Amino acid sequence: MSATGALAIAAALAGCGSTTYFAGRTLPPSGLVNRVLIAVQNPSSITKGSLEFVDANYDVRFSYDSKTGSYSISGYSGALPTSIQSMPEEQAGAVYGSGDGSLSLVNYAKESGGSAAFTALSSSVFITRNQSYIFAATQASPRTLTIVDRTVSNATVSLGLPGIYRVSVNPGGSVALAFVENSNFVYYPRKLSSAQTVAYSGGSSTWPKAATDCEPFNAPTWCLFRAQSPDGTPLSFDRPVKAIFSADGGTAYVLSCGVECGGSKSSVTPIPTAPLIFLTGQQSGNLPTTAALASSTINIPGGASNALLDSSTLYVVGQEKMPDGLFGGHLTVVNLSTNQIEVPAVSISDGAPGAVSRMILADDNTLWIGMTKCTNGERYNTNASYGCLTMYNTSTNTVTLLESYLGDLTGIAAVTGKHKIYVAQGGQVYIYKTTDGTSMDNQYVTVTGTAWDVAYMDGITDGNNTVY
Repeated sequence: MSATGALAIAAALAGCGSTTYFAGRTLPPSGLVNRVLIAVQNPSSITKGSLEFVDANYDVRFSYDSKTGSYSISGYSGALPTSIQSMPEEQAGAVYGSGDGSLSLVNYAKESGGSAAFTALSSSVFITRNQSYIFAATQASPRTLTIVDRTVSNATVSLGLPGIYRVSVNPGGSVALAFVENSNFVYYPRKLSSAQTVAYSGGSSTWPKAATDCEPFNAPTWCLFRAQSPDGTPLSFDRPVKAIFSADGGTAYVLSCGVECGGSKSSVTPIPTAPLIFLTGQQSGNLPTTAALASSTINIPGGASNALLDSSTLYVVGQEKMPDGLFGGHLTVVNLSTNQIEVPAVSISDGAPGAVSRMILADDNTLWIGMTKCTNGERYNTNASYGCLTMYNTSTNTVTLLESYLGDLTGIAAVTGKHKIYVAQGGQVYIYKTTDGTSMDNQYVTVTGTAWDVAYMDGITDGNNTVY
């Protein structure tokens, strides 16, 4: 079917009173049903940021009848949009702007954005999918884990945690973990009951033993805890940086960055989430003992600074220190059914040690991995191919593409069912086929300004989202 025919049908359906296209989702004003959102920095001399989207079915930014020259999210006013937390099931997205610290919610159904739900310069920030809570590693001095409880009139609490720089939130919106630079500990918040608020109001001497801060000080509503074993011993990892959560939500796989973050060994450690739930009165069970923690830890020699979980397979990405002192990018495949490494470290694009990479699964059994600072690694310095984008075939367990260098890879979106991905690379938008990794014509999706992130607004599930 031609582009004209497809959009004409969409328009006709809208005109006849049908306002949905699949899964009960509302047909948006543009009439497009395959949209890729692009976070653009400095699109003009007077605007620091915009959110533009394109027709990802035909890879164009204009309408079939030429009445619309381009599409954008109306009402967005954030500065230097950096990351898009895409939630297609909820027809929403949360866009963080590094220029002003804004976390702005975008309505995919209306193709519009409202005022910021949260504003504070943060190195990591996420909103739960039900949009009830926001957790941020805010960077103002002193650094804090800042929580916005949108169920109680946007009540905001800042829990002191010097050095905090990352947060991880589970898909169910019930567990949040906080990570500190150059630390071996993991922290988690808990919302207090009214009785606990009274009990803990007498200062730190009245707080639970594992609590590191409770706020507001005289009538606390939240406390921050350091993860510890049942005997009160703090659980120690090796420069933990984030957590990946199992599909059933029962397990958090803590990634220890190890050598690339100044530690000793990179690894993956499973811990139960039930004791970590932040919702009042819903916690159960205990965290493991230090001995059990050590016995369940899976060492990852290739590095572990990011990971993506697909059923019982965990794809772990990191930077391994090479004999010459430089770091090289590696992918390790772990079988969580056996807690064993299924595929030893495979060489991929290099990146900055400990930096947040980009990962997403796409059509044709492909896993795409993006890095930044690729010229700092082993490949560049040994005159090998040193692009920032890798395509890995999960069926053959082989790297089938290592794209040539086009600049930092800062965003990936899988347009599932269409056998292609969009990327933000070197400040511009590119398209690649998932069948063979070849590049596609991008002349009609390029932007003015710096493209920093991309997201598939019409993904079937929330799982279709870049893993940061």
